[in-house]
Amino acid sequence: MLQIPLWKRVIIAGLCALGIILAVPNLFYTKVETHNDAVAAVTAAKGVATPEQTAAEAGWPSWMPSGLVNLGLDLRGGAHLLAEVQVEDVYASRIDAMWPLVRDALRDVRDTAGSVRRQPSVPGVLRVAISNPAGMDAALTAVKALATPVVSLTGVGQNDIDVTAEGDEIVVQLSEAERVATDSRTIQQSLEIIRRRVDAAGTREPTIQRQGEDRILIEVPGIGSAAELKKLIGTTAKLTFNPVVGRTTNAGAAPGARNVLLPSQNEPGEYYIVEQTPVVTGEDLTDAQPAFDQNNRPAVSFRFNPAGGRLFGDYTANNIGSPFAIVLDNQVISAPTIQSHIAGGSGIITGSFSVEESTNLALLLRAGALPAEMNFLEERTVGPQLGQDSIDAGKVAAVIAIVIVGLYMFASYGLFGMFANVALAINIALIFAILTLIGGTLTLPGIAGIVLTIGMAVDANVLVYERIREELKTAKGPARAIEIGYERAMSAIIDANVTTLITAAALFFFGAGPVRGFAVVLGVGIITSVFSAIFVTRLLISIWFGWRRPKTIEL
Repeated sequence: MLQIPLWKRVIIAGLCALGIILAVPNLFYTKVETHNDAVAAVTAAKGVATPEQTAAEAGWPSWMPSGLVNLGLDLRGGAHLLAEVQVEDVYASRIDAMWPLVRDALRDVRDTAGSVRRQPSVPGVLRVAISNPAGMDAALTAVKALATPVVSLTGVGQNDIDVTAEGDEIVVQLSEAERVATDSRTIQQSLEIIRRRVDAAGTREPTIQRQGEDRILIEVPGIGSAAELKKLIGTTAKLTFNPVVGRTTNAGAAPGARNVLLPSQNEPGEYYIVEQTPVVTGEDLTDAQPAFDQNNRPAVSFRFNPAGGRLFGDYTANNIGSPFAIVLDNQVISAPTIQSHIAGGSGIITGSFSVEESTNLALLLRAGALPAEMNFLEERTVGPQLGQDSIDAGKVAAVIAIVIVGLYMFASYGLFGMFANVALAINIALIFAILTLIGGTLTLPGIAGIVLTIGMAVDANVLVYERIREELKTAKGPARAIEIGYERAMSAIIDANVTTLITAAALFFFGAGPVRGFAVVLGVGIITSVFSAIFVTRLLISIWFGWRRPKTIEL
């Protein structure tokens, strides 16, 4: 056991050294963070730096790692919102958009069904009365032809609308499968819009995630107040469809009168000159979905409301062969060429898309505005001073825990206790290194997880050392006692930590918010604790034993 192969020693020492190097920037958090901000600003400005930015860049060596553990809302300060998306609004708007299509479909069977008239109904339900009930079958057939397959795995083989007859009225509403698919799309679209709005404000590491069926958790560190955050995410993204005048790589090109120069989102260095007045805007877009063209290539299908459909149809009829730009937030996300007259308010965008790209483009097209109203169920503001107080309190708790545990281990096991203390320090560095690499967020419960890990980390050493003591009492030599101590304590160490890891996994998968943050730190701490106890302390003892060659050991 004590004769650890050289390659194992190199790997263990290398991992420890790497962990320490990656963790070091967190000791100089403010300086490194300022350095990172300056580098990002200079990159965004294409290499042009102000004197302040140059000084900030020089504040941290460029050859050193500059990754940091993200600080959560409770440590950095910021705003917390829990929003409920009113998905029923989408049902109502979808059904309202169906009325012109239903009316046009029934116009073709007017001789049989007679005249049609929309009747009052609850939101999300379309009722259309026909003057000749004898033609109901023909009218139902015409309206049912408007149905399209549900675009979801759970709705395969089902249509998006249910069409029934009640007396002389045709009732149209979304099918249950389409409601489920619509809920998922609405939440996903809301998440994307909120994320784009928050990212545009330049905030650091926001947390934007779905909770439950129709709720969204929004936590943005560094923002002033919950009211400011509500105002930020309530801003509607600007989506327009503009005629393309030209294309250039010159960022300073003069666009000309009533034209604007806009960058391409997906082609760095490319710019489009587009007309300032759009043909249609995102307010006229009712839907966009990933699809496939006639050659089975990924594409994006879209649909306008009647007013937008007429405008778009007239423009495409007069501009076949010309490109037009889809502009979102003053960036051109796509500039397809008009292949033919696009009538009826719907069309398809083709290009060199992958399935993922077509899906993202469809999502961006739908992300022009929040699809439904959001009710804020919970809002909270954490001041930066309170966050700093939490960090300071966490530091004090961690230091006290380290000192007490270190003194106890030294008092109980002497030199071997010091080996455990060195491994404990390396263990803490490894925790921060892994959190930095995985982009983890440290919260106040996460600090509690670190403090808990400090106490748990020496458990394995205690098991090993107590086992070594028992073996020494049987008159075995020190080398053999150490070897047997590690061998026989191994199963207990693994069992104890696996059960704790299972608990951490349960907290992560079934918990939310701060509970998940605690679970992540606890899980990482368990893994690093086992590594430091089994490998690091064993390596330290092996090096010491090979150097001193003691005949007896005091433990």
